Amino acid sequence: MTSLPAAGPALAQAVRPRQWTKNLVVLAAPAFAGELDNIDSVVRTLLTVVLFTFAASAVYLVNDVLDVVEDRAHPTKRLRPIAAGRLAPRIAVGVAVLLMIVATGLSLALSWQLAVVVASYCLVNVAYSLVLKDEPVIDIAVIALGFLLRAVAGGVACGIDLSQWFLLIASFGSLYMAAGKRYAELHLEVEEGSVTRPSLSRYSATYLRFVWSTSAALLIMSYSLWAFEISVPGPIPWTELSMAPFVLAVLRYAVDVDAGVAGEPEEIALSDRVLQSFAVIWAAMIVLAIYG
Repeated sequence: MTSLPAAGPALAQAVRPRQWTKNLVVLAAPAFAGELDNIDSVVRTLLTVVLFTFAASAVYLVNDVLDVVEDRAHPTKRLRPIAAGRLAPRIAVGVAVLLMIVATGLSLALSWQLAVVVASYCLVNVAYSLVLKDEPVIDIAVIALGFLLRAVAGGVACGIDLSQWFLLIASFGSLYMAAGKRYAELHLEVEEGSVTRPSLSRYSATYLRFVWSTSAALLIMSYSLWAFEISVPGPIPWTELSMAPFVLAVLRYAVDVDAGVAGEPEEIALSDRVLQSFAVIWAAMIVLAIYG
């Protein structure tokens, strides 16, 4: 019987540390609200990133336990520790429950509203792993909701009133990445000649292209309207200028989606140097606009 210490290396892989970059979405609301020059807000935001890292890791473990049969038939997911038999499901479930309790409990110390957001993230994703992953459209909505709850958490942790523009940008951006993820998964499984996820068999490539292209258009429109609305008078209109790298980043990411390689958004973010360049230029402009 494998002990927890012996399972350490496999457990460290199973919590998918490369996907922790998704939790940086928590920084969005405090950054746009100009709160990152406030030490209290910075501490609360970073703690929230850690809490979502715990919660997300727990969700990954639960998902891999429940998907073990499908993962073993998948060309790449079969290498995950639980599917490969290197991590016992009972240990994974035990650690997942502990991480969820810790994440929710510590978030309560910051605010009850944040605890509700973190608990909702855990519950929705467990429901996704149990049932919702097999329901077309709903599965995409739940994936998008995971990104959206991260964005909302940053605002809630710092007591920020989230604007309608922020929520629209976060919602359409989340849907854009979620639909792109499903498109890439369908693309890969069709190439391999077998579809292991039931919901994928009910999607077509043209439908998923429609969803992510529509959400991309709405994302760009929402961001552009926001950029003009918050424009601050000055010699250089940084918010308006930031639309250029933002749109180019969306279009660059669409190249990866269209190629069917955006199954894991964090992999694209960590490997696409051109996309990273657009992101750095955009971030620099936003910093100059809000904090300059």
